[in-house]
Amino acid sequence: MLGEALVASVPSRQVPTAVLMIRPHHFSVNTETAGDNSFQTRVGGDQPVSNQQTLAKRAYEEVSRAVDLLQRAGVRTHLFEDIGTDTPDSVFPNNWFSTHSQGTADGEVVLYPMFAPNRRKERRADVIELLKKEYRVRNVLDYSGLEREGLYLEGTGSMVLDHIERVAYAVPSNRTHLSVLERYCAEFNYAPVAFDAADASGQPIYHTNVLLCIATEFVLVGLDLIVDLKRRDDLVKRFEASGRVVISLSREQINNFAGNALELQAAAGRLLALSSRALNSLTPAQLVIIRRSATPLPLDVETIEMAGGSVRCMLAGIHLAPR
Repeated sequence: MLGEALVASVPSRQVPTAVLMIRPHHFSVNTETAGDNSFQTRVGGDQPVSNQQTLAKRAYEEVSRAVDLLQRAGVRTHLFEDIGTDTPDSVFPNNWFSTHSQGTADGEVVLYPMFAPNRRKERRADVIELLKKEYRVRNVLDYSGLEREGLYLEGTGSMVLDHIERVAYAVPSNRTHLSVLERYCAEFNYAPVAFDAADASGQPIYHTNVLLCIATEFVLVGLDLIVDLKRRDDLVKRFEASGRVVISLSREQINNFAGNALELQAAAGRLLALSSRALNSLTPAQLVIIRRSATPLPLDVETIEMAGGSVRCMLAGIHLAPR
């Protein structure tokens, strides 16, 4: 199945118990988000219809194969269909909602304010109803009204959460406003830690989760993208103080989405879900560290990566106690 034995492990608070995915029927690259997403392939809306249909078919198949691999690996996966034609980024549900729970207690679902108007259409009542039906949910906290004030925080794209140490890491950008981050952190008892990071042209990184992945025993991070050297050192010390090994990713590895990964819990042990492109960019030494506590699970999503996100963006982690 995975080509290698899973590393035996105990459940971790850092790791979601399940994931939720959206399978698009009319995938396309979002022209409304191209301005601040340097990871996005410049594919205009003036393509021939046949090319757009080919991209949509490939994306549909990539999600289908990813769901199959996750389920065969023992990861509980909820799949929803998106047949809409005006939600090009629907394949990335982790931006518009997140889930939170303390042990076996009832949890909360959070809805987030989205920067691009067409991304606001991704919010779905049927997803929330599924969560309420299958898991213990006591409250839905809705921040989406902040869109009217021009304030945004795009879920676990904007924030990378350390659930063990209760820290929310975030790179300020058009899509990540510190006032909303601080409000979230006050509500859920996380410490906000913001830091500036930029691509090779100096543009702020649009989402924190393209350069940072926090797993139970290691951290994948694009240190070279962090602007302030002292801040960079402080972050490394904070990661190491949590007992994790810091794996520094190069700019090239970040551009190949090596930071856009998510640790998952399977019955036999922990997995690290990431794209095949990301896995191929990692060095043997980096993989040795990862495999000590998690088994890499590569997913082929090269078409979806044209939209500027990868496997982590496709997986909305479920941190809720099942009913």
